[in-house]
Amino acid sequence: MSPHARTAHDPVGGEDRPWYQYYGPGVPRAIEPVADRSLGEMVARAAEEHGDNVAFSNLGGTLTFRQVDQLATRFAAFLQQDLGLAKGDRIVIQMPNLLQYPVALYGALRAGLIVVNANPLYTSREMEGVFRDAKPRAIVVMANFADKVAGILGATSIEHVIVTQAGDLLPQPKRALTNFVAAKIKKMVPEYHLPEAIGFRAALARGRGRTLATPELTQDDVAFLQYTGGTTGGAKAAVLTHGNLLANQEQFIAQIRNTLGEERQSVIIAALPLYHVFSLTVNCIGFFKFGSHNVLITNPRDLKGFVKTLDATKPDGLILVSTLAGGLLDTDGFADVDFGRLKLTVGGGMAVRSAVSDRWKKVTGHDITEGYGLTEASPVVSVNPTHMPPRIGTIGVPLPSTDVRIVDDEANPLPLGERGELAVRGPQVMQGYWNNAEETARVLTEDGWLLTGDVAVEDEDGFFRIVDRKKEIIVCGGFNVYPGEIEDAAMLHPLVIEAGAIPIPNEHSGEVPKLFVVRRDESLTEDALRTFLKERLTGYKRPRVIEFIDALPKNNVGKVLRRELRELEASRAEDAPAS
Repeated sequence: MSPHARTAHDPVGGEDRPWYQYYGPGVPRAIEPVADRSLGEMVARAAEEHGDNVAFSNLGGTLTFRQVDQLATRFAAFLQQDLGLAKGDRIVIQMPNLLQYPVALYGALRAGLIVVNANPLYTSREMEGVFRDAKPRAIVVMANFADKVAGILGATSIEHVIVTQAGDLLPQPKRALTNFVAAKIKKMVPEYHLPEAIGFRAALARGRGRTLATPELTQDDVAFLQYTGGTTGGAKAAVLTHGNLLANQEQFIAQIRNTLGEERQSVIIAALPLYHVFSLTVNCIGFFKFGSHNVLITNPRDLKGFVKTLDATKPDGLILVSTLAGGLLDTDGFADVDFGRLKLTVGGGMAVRSAVSDRWKKVTGHDITEGYGLTEASPVVSVNPTHMPPRIGTIGVPLPSTDVRIVDDEANPLPLGERGELAVRGPQVMQGYWNNAEETARVLTEDGWLLTGDVAVEDEDGFFRIVDRKKEIIVCGGFNVYPGEIEDAAMLHPLVIEAGAIPIPNEHSGEVPKLFVVRRDESLTEDALRTFLKERLTGYKRPRVIEFIDALPKNNVGKVLRRELRELEASRAEDAPAS
């Protein structure tokens, strides 16, 4: 056995973790026990420490740390005292990056509720699947998407709907103007019928007159049901506790604290949606506790507007994905932005393309720091140390208090340098999947190791490289797409006999889905199938390429062999003439 092979009971902090040599000055091997018992306590402590400093800005408005704490308390009181929601009840939050998000989030958590983050771009079918599984009692939804809630409300457990508009926490007259333009000028708010819905500002007003009975919470209480999908399709939620999220933000901040420095408040661009677990932990929780000013980007696809924000804020840090970095590099004016204060760029959600990384360094003078994480680990597992040039092609080294090893199909440690499944153990690892003991048993060992489904190799000095996937996940623009979900949606069409989805390379998104379809007859056209899928899958999940095929490769029990479809696609790419 290699001297670096680790046994399941070897405690974190042992001397055989070669990655410790790359921890920067002051980075501990293990984080201290987190003092806060809950995320609500963390918010209150941050408000005391950072007071009237700006915590979040968005669309021309700001919230200080003290204001976030006050508004979250009002919202918590409203949820508890007015709506009668109790500890352990689920509440959905469905909105892009707005000032209302941290207020709703921290208010719900302070009331002891379990937050279910929902992508605003979900189709009605996707929403219904998540809501049926989580059984929430309430939802906070942006008005732009309220029509979809109205369409499925009767089929869900939701009793209370709180609707917010984009400008609800902006000062007047900007608030009225923003909401008017969105609804009346840009026609961004479809008509909806929710006669008993409560406006977000009305909820805050009602909460102001109530007294919150602070529930008893510990780090073991569940904070989030974070949906991640499943390899066979359908909804699947990682159960994340207050302790999981509190630990993971401490682990991540420990690695980058020295890079940002503490001589003044840092300004951080939050370009990823806060409902995404990476931005949730790093921006909404980690940088909030650290005392940073988070600049929330509502629509990162508006690249010209994004560049203007960068020019105006002159950030210390940027949290984005590789595709967004590439888009910025191609946008007029980006190269003229003053990056004199920039100290940290973190590429999360997907692998950073080397061409993008090289151009980013040339234009900004700084590297993109790449790491690795997954929803089931709250999510950050490893990162390239920020005090040294990144090791290109690696996911860096494990965070403090995190143990990582490479295992075989029976979860036994493999010798150094051998390919195997990446396994993770640490305080950020989830409790399991919501109401899904079978799936939980597949990925969590009895002694606490999370089997990630990613195939990796450990270098001699403790850096890790992802070399393949055991799970058949498609990573499209930083979001996980599960082939089974696409296939299930396609096979709802009466003219589809069977379907197989695989990833194909894409210059902008890293990967995109391709769908192979066996149809009953030729009357089913590609356009017709695309229209059908548009109603059932959100944009990034829809196949970019559809190919009709006579038969799909299968094993002896009839399971579609996606591996053979990938090999078919790869062979075609090799045979294609060079352009």
